[in-house]
Amino acid sequence: MTTWPVHGRIAGPIVMIGFGSIGRGTLPLIERHLEFDRDRLVVIDPVDTDRALLDERGIRFVQDSVTRENYRDLLAPMLTAGGGQGFCVNLSVDTSSVDIMEFCRELGALYIDTVNEPWKGFYFDASKGPEARSNYALRETTLAARLRNPGGPTAVSCCGANPGMVSWLVKQALVDVAGALGIEHAEPASREEWAALMSRVGVQGIHIAERDTQRAKTPKPRGVFVNTWSVEGFVSEGLQPAELGWGTFEPWMPQNARTHAAGCGAAIYLLQAGANTRVRSWTPTARAQYGFLVTHNESISIADYFTVRDASGRATYRPTCHYAYHPCDDAVLSLHEMFGQAGAMQPSWHILDEDEIVDGVDELGVLLYGHGRNAYWYGSQLSVEETRRIAPYQNATGLQVTSAVLAGMVWALENPEAGIVEADEMDYRRCLEIQRPYLGPVVGEYTDWTPLAGRPGLFPEDIDAEVPWAFRNTLVR
Repeated sequence: MTTWPVHGRIAGPIVMIGFGSIGRGTLPLIERHLEFDRDRLVVIDPVDTDRALLDERGIRFVQDSVTRENYRDLLAPMLTAGGGQGFCVNLSVDTSSVDIMEFCRELGALYIDTVNEPWKGFYFDASKGPEARSNYALRETTLAARLRNPGGPTAVSCCGANPGMVSWLVKQALVDVAGALGIEHAEPASREEWAALMSRVGVQGIHIAERDTQRAKTPKPRGVFVNTWSVEGFVSEGLQPAELGWGTFEPWMPQNARTHAAGCGAAIYLLQAGANTRVRSWTPTARAQYGFLVTHNESISIADYFTVRDASGRATYRPTCHYAYHPCDDAVLSLHEMFGQAGAMQPSWHILDEDEIVDGVDELGVLLYGHGRNAYWYGSQLSVEETRRIAPYQNATGLQVTSAVLAGMVWALENPEAGIVEADEMDYRRCLEIQRPYLGPVVGEYTDWTPLAGRPGLFPEDIDAEVPWAFRNTLVR
C-alpha cells in the first residue's frame, strides 16, 4: 500500500508519553493516518535512546520522567498549547493511567493507553498483598473514576493488542460461531445483548491464545532478559498474581484461588505469579501448547462484559476468560532463568528489534470454547517479514499493539464525548477495519482439541472427564 488513508484530524496538540518499542512504532502510524500540527507534537521519555528518530522529523522531545509529583505541571502546558482539543497517548510504564486520564479529561483532552498502569513501585511493593497488586484492583480504580465523572471527553483504557484488539476479535469470533451453529440473531446493540448472545451460543470460556515464534539471529546471553516487547512491562505483569475471569460453569476452584470481596466479582486470582503459572491451550500453528496465565485487563473486562445477571443482580452466566501466552523462545528461557533466581530479574534486558529477528510469526487470537463446535480460534498471524514490509521501527508483536492504538485513537476522534471506555465497549467492526491492514492474515479455525486430549498419559492425573474445558483440566499442576 503506497497511499495511506487519512482517518481523522487532531485539532490540538499531541503528547506522547513514552518512546520505547511501542512509541517508536506508533509514531509512523499517526503520521500516516492522522492530520495534526507537527509543531505541537511532543514526546516525553526519561531516556533519549531513540531521539534521532524525532530529531530527523523535527518533533520536540522532552527528556523527563512523568511522576506523581510533576505530571500536572508537566502535561498541562503541552496539552493546551495553541488551542484545539489535545490528545494524550500514554505508552509508558510507571505512570498512573487513572491519574493522567482524569487530568486529561479535566483539561478537555482525549486520552488513550495500552495498559492500566500504576505509579512506579506498585508492582514490587512488598507491603501490598496479592489482591492489592492485582489487575482487578487496578481496573476497579478506573471503573470508580468513570462512576465519579460519567461522560465527557473520551479516555480509552487498555487499548493495545491485548488488552484491546482481542476484545474486538471476541465479538467477531462470537458472530462467526453463532453463524456456524445456525443461531439467528440481530447484531447486538448493547452489552446485555452481547452477553445474551454469548450465553445462547453456549460459550463456556475464552483463551487469549498467543504463540510468538519470532527468533533472534543470536542466542540469548546468560543473565539477560530478552523479549519481543517491553521487558519491564512483561516482568511487572508476570510477577502479579495469576488472574482470570471466572465462569459460572466451573465446577472446581484451586485451593490457592481467592475471590474479591468488592467490585464486579467477575474474576479470581491465584496465590502465585502469573508468569510462573502454566495452562494448556491451542493455536493454529502450534496446535496444543503450554502458555503462561499472565494477568491482563481483558481477562477481567471480557468476563465482566459478557456476564448475564438476573433481576437481583446475581450472575447467571459468565464465561471463563484468561491469557494463555507462549512468548518467544528467548523470553521463555528468560523467565525460567528469572524464576530460578526466586523471581529476581536479570541485571540487564533487551528488546529484539525487527533487524535482529531471523523469522517468525506472532499468532495472537481468541479461542472460544465449550460450544456446539467445541472450539474456534480467530486472530492475527502476523509475520516479521510482513511487518518489515508495511511498517517501520517494530517487530510483529509491536505492530499488533501499535495498530490497535491507532484504531483506538481514530475511534476516540469519532466519539469524542464517550467518557472513560474499555475496548469491549467500542465499535469492533470500525476498529478492526482500521487495524486490519496491519494484522497480516486474519483467520478463523475450528478444532476438536480439548485440554483432556491424550490424558491421562503415563501417570495418574487429577482431571474432570465430565467437563473437558473445566479450569481443573486447563491448569498445569
